[in-house]
Amino acid sequence: MPSSGSIPALDRTSASGLPRLGASAPRDPPRARNIHHGLGAFHRAHAAVHTARALAAEEGDWGIIGFANRSRSVVDPMAAQDGLYGVLELADTGTRADLVDVHRGFGVMAQEPQAVVREIATAARRILTLTVSEGGYAVSPRTGHLDVDSAPIRGDLSDPRDPRSVIGLLARGLTERASSGEPFTVLPCDNVSAAGQTARSMVTEFLEHSGADEDVLSYVRERVAFPDAMVDRIVPATTPGTTDQVAELLGVRDGAPVRAEKFSMWVMEDHFPAGRPAWDLAGAIMSDEVGKYEQVKLRILNGPHSLIAYLGALDGRATIPASFEQDWIAESTLALIRDENLPTIDLPSAFDVEEYIEDLTHRWHNHDLGHRTRQVGSDGSMRLPQRIPTPALFHLEQGRMPALLALTVAAWFACVVPPRGFEPGEQARAMSDPDQSRLAGIAARATTPAEHARALLESGCLSEPLAEREDFVVAVGELLTTIVTSGPRAAAADALAVSVKENR
Repeated sequence: MPSSGSIPALDRTSASGLPRLGASAPRDPPRARNIHHGLGAFHRAHAAVHTARALAAEEGDWGIIGFANRSRSVVDPMAAQDGLYGVLELADTGTRADLVDVHRGFGVMAQEPQAVVREIATAARRILTLTVSEGGYAVSPRTGHLDVDSAPIRGDLSDPRDPRSVIGLLARGLTERASSGEPFTVLPCDNVSAAGQTARSMVTEFLEHSGADEDVLSYVRERVAFPDAMVDRIVPATTPGTTDQVAELLGVRDGAPVRAEKFSMWVMEDHFPAGRPAWDLAGAIMSDEVGKYEQVKLRILNGPHSLIAYLGALDGRATIPASFEQDWIAESTLALIRDENLPTIDLPSAFDVEEYIEDLTHRWHNHDLGHRTRQVGSDGSMRLPQRIPTPALFHLEQGRMPALLALTVAAWFACVVPPRGFEPGEQARAMSDPDQSRLAGIAARATTPAEHARALLESGCLSEPLAEREDFVVAVGELLTTIVTSGPRAAAADALAVSVKENR
């Protein structure tokens, strides 16, 4: 491979003749009809790829104005590359790189909040997609309503004309757009149950709390769509090696590449009053059963994925494949899927769940992806409330103990909020969580792992109804105690034995 100094930087000139995914969007930024909040790797490897392929199937003004949340680490190189970047697809059949060319403007929400508001208010924009993580929706885990006690929402409600939170920005942008009456669609692409309905509820509650005029509320009710959607693609963190691989395959130096598995799924309600790209011609599934697909994703992929990450990290494993290769982790994960989560799912019509599980085992074994346990295990306080309470309560209400769901919670506590005196290891310590300090404070006075688990659960960090289940609180405490005293393998064996007995 040539030295880095001899490899040209990616731009319009150096990109000439290089392979592209789908088609390019029109070059004129004012014509771009899409806005995106959360310009991270997942959006660029998922919705942006589907949009490029949709443009290849049917032309349209569907360029994307993209806003990062806080950092310029992606915005600046993409702007310098005129929106071009590479997608490194890692499959069993080999690795390939292709360019995507659909982004036509860039910004940072935290630095340019009024620019975000202006874009939403601009009549030419038709769709806003979101990948802002579960926390971006500002849902209180205790009440299920807008988290009016959180600092960002509290600050925005004190001055709704100058918002900073995702929900506050959405509310302000739609308030200004209401004067034109132009229809609009907000399409969430996060792992949030009923994400479209959730976004609508949080925006509406924000508007009501901030004293919005009735004509604005009527506009949001009648002219703004919030379709539900389910997204599924493993997108590991970009590394310096990603840039090197793209350089080797394409011969250009890309400052904003992404890595992704070959598998990609996008299911959405077809409710777009202002139009949409031809995503249905580019592999997306238009369905009125999005909720069922969400259940599949949250309980067959996401929840078990968390268990793999936490057990793997506690066992010193750096990646998901290295973790899933351990027989005891794989056995616990598949038992969680089949015995505890699958019975709680109403499957979509004609959906082959066995094929989906089989695909998952291959995806989790893919060493080329190198999906890190610290990445998958981060942000548990935002993710696990979506993945644990509903299936756990399903079993508890029928007199069964969902021991592997309890193990997931215990392993999360051990990794991110470890009991006093317990060292979870390098991989677990590297996990981050926006609620970590608060949770640590809640459990600070606990003197045993069982007390530690009780304090955390009774805080409502997963849900109030689950916190009221004494049997579940005790089970999590016992498993956390075993992790601390005997290790994660012993805790997994205990949970598996209980789960087998309960589901026999």
